[in-house]
Amino acid sequence: MVLGRGAWLLVGAVIAACLVLVGPSAPLGAPSAGSQPVEAARDVVPNRVMTWNICNPCEVSNVDRAAEIAAYAPQVIGMQEACVRDVEMIRDYLQNLHGLVYHVKYGSVLRSWGRCGGVPWSPGGFGQAILSAAPMTDGVDVEYPDGGSEDRGYMAVTTTVGGSSVRVFNTHLAHRRQEAVRAGQVGVLAAEVARHDRAIVLGDFNAVPDAPELAKMWALATDTDPQCRPLRIGSCETTTDWHTKFDYVFLRGIAPLKHRVQPSAYSDHHVLQTDVAPARISSPSTGTTQP
Repeated sequence: MVLGRGAWLLVGAVIAACLVLVGPSAPLGAPSAGSQPVEAARDVVPNRVMTWNICNPCEVSNVDRAAEIAAYAPQVIGMQEACVRDVEMIRDYLQNLHGLVYHVKYGSVLRSWGRCGGVPWSPGGFGQAILSAAPMTDGVDVEYPDGGSEDRGYMAVTTTVGGSSVRVFNTHLAHRRQEAVRAGQVGVLAAEVARHDRAIVLGDFNAVPDAPELAKMWALATDTDPQCRPLRIGSCETTTDWHTKFDYVFLRGIAPLKHRVQPSAYSDHHVLQTDVAPARISSPSTGTTQP
């Protein structure tokens, strides 16, 4: 059957409409049918955690994002500015291309077609996500009472890091000049972190180490970088392309072994990853501690 000019115009319009409805976060960089795994499967590093604002909206391939994570193979990854379907693809690529298998929990705080695509009547979820090689339990997803210019929140799960159970938080605070809003958000987060003797807090805090709004976090935990403190800001490694430290791995009741900040070609935030020391457990019979 030969279509007339009017029919072809109608077909073109339908295709264009479908592309618009898919939205700006359409999957990029999907492997071709003949693609082979990048490398052989390998295990995660059981005492390594990582935080990464993956940048949204950014025209970035989820294949590349997965490869960036696989290069460090952390036990736990906290992602910010994460669309649910992007994380789903990243997780699939981690397993299928790199042999790394992760569980996933989402902390979506808004539904945004502009951020995450989908269709206008069912936009994609946007917020935080945690990938963990071990199962996660007791998950919570909390939206801050005041998000500022955009809804923000934190999520938390209980999982295993370094062979021990730990509470892991992941957050993204209000951006730009919203210091008072961030102070309120830190107050909400810190109150929950304080309930746990051992906790790891990952996230993009959108504040430099000596910002007053971070005071309640510093009172509870230390940064993974032993040289980085509010009064020693000059010693803090920057974590963004604009040469500021906004990204943190706060540790409560957990000691860091080493950390690394690595610029990424796929985000305006660097990858921050940390290896933590195994928990030391008291022996009831001797009162001594052991790994």
